[in-house]
Amino acid sequence: MNYLRPGIPKSKTITISAETQQLDGVLEFINSPLDALGVPEEEKIVIDIAVEEIYVNIALYAYEPGRGPVTLSWTLEDEPLSIRIDFMDRGTPYDPLAREDPDVTLSAEDRQIGGLGIYMVRRSMDEVAYEYRDGQNCFMMKKLLAAADK
Repeated sequence: MNYLRPGIPKSKTITISAETQQLDGVLEFINSPLDALGVPEEEKIVIDIAVEEIYVNIALYAYEPGRGPVTLSWTLEDEPLSIRIDFMDRGTPYDPLAREDPDVTLSAEDRQIGGLGIYMVRRSMDEVAYEYRDGQNCFMMKKLLAAADK
């Protein structure tokens, strides 16, 4: 079934300043195609949490102590219906996927600090990847979608 009806763009890209104050606009940008497809609210929340985790980490740490741009893009794919979300920044090279998953069987007091956010992203998305290419951190995540009219 073709879910990518006329009027719903297949992809879109924005470049903004990587600042936490931009988070609401980032989520609005990511949710616009999901709303157009009628993706259930519970599924959008899962995607929003993953987007927030990656974006806020870029805003807080990529250009520390300064600021810089981040380019975000989304691409819709049919068969199966999915959204691919890419984050690109020219900050300090950092592969969040290189870190070992935290031991979630330990109590919060016994666990090392950090790493839980990327762990949640890995578990909630269907695909994640990182590479440093052309002087940029490139982080990709993909999520299979359930459209309202399936």
